[in-house]
Amino acid sequence: MRLGFSVRVLGSPNLPAYDAHRWRPPHLSTGLAYLRDILLYLRENRIRMYRMHSGLAPQSDGDRPWWSQIDECAQELSAVGALARECDVRLSFHPYSSVVLNALNEDQAAQSVARLEAQAAMLDAMNLGPEAVIVVHVGGVYDNLAASMERFIRRYEALPEAVTRRLALENDDHRFSYAEVKAIHQACGVRLVFDNLHHLVLNPQGIPLREALRASLQTWPDGVRPKIHFSTPRTEMRPLEGSSRVKLPTWTEHSDFVNPFEFLAFLEIAKDLGPFDIMLEAKARDLALLALREDMRRFAPGWTANLM
Repeated sequence: MRLGFSVRVLGSPNLPAYDAHRWRPPHLSTGLAYLRDILLYLRENRIRMYRMHSGLAPQSDGDRPWWSQIDECAQELSAVGALARECDVRLSFHPYSSVVLNALNEDQAAQSVARLEAQAAMLDAMNLGPEAVIVVHVGGVYDNLAASMERFIRRYEALPEAVTRRLALENDDHRFSYAEVKAIHQACGVRLVFDNLHHLVLNPQGIPLREALRASLQTWPDGVRPKIHFSTPRTEMRPLEGSSRVKLPTWTEHSDFVNPFEFLAFLEIAKDLGPFDIMLEAKARDLALLALREDMRRFAPGWTANLM
């Protein structure tokens, strides 16, 4: 069972996740150099899963289409992909919230498709296997849940095969519960990424967590290891900047570190459901992953051998 984290590396200075310079357009070659250094950090710390920054994938800029940078960086992409395979690191994307397949606005939908095509093309150019996926949400409700689901299904089915074989759909915490994404899967076949905290927050149908997890894992193709998202909610109150007031906990917000006892309880619920990987969503990123490993060694040493 691989554990992973997303985007920002906090455990080592000067490891940016993508080319974020404001005074010039970002270039893929710079982002790939950053990704290479991140992969070396992951190898050093025996971390086997990583979510890349969506800004790493090129976007069309004026007369320059997104695929031109991928063509220019073919050798770099191949080399970084080979390093990821050598380090046994599972890579993935989780696009910006502006990527909305079911958008009412046709231009936004078209831009969303272009960004998904760019990310899929990157994963292909890196020669990564089918475990390297792009995780999306359904999108907006737009005052009509059924129509919004139907629009996602229709646009998913119109995507190029290079995108659909990479795409995975996640339940969210305020619009589309597990029951809705399951119905979408049944209609079009998109695989599902189960998010435990989202399910706890939004589950009006009262579907047991183990049942939803098991069914989500079964949506993945044979021979491709599923992945899920795991987080625990932030519980502390915080002072509001520039004010004497405090911000109360928001149960949809990820905690800085993962509560090891809640994680252990989840593993017990998931026992015997088959192998899968876990993307940890915690604000402390890699530090949270490394801390969780140590916590598991202390409190649940029997599970330690299963966590990579």
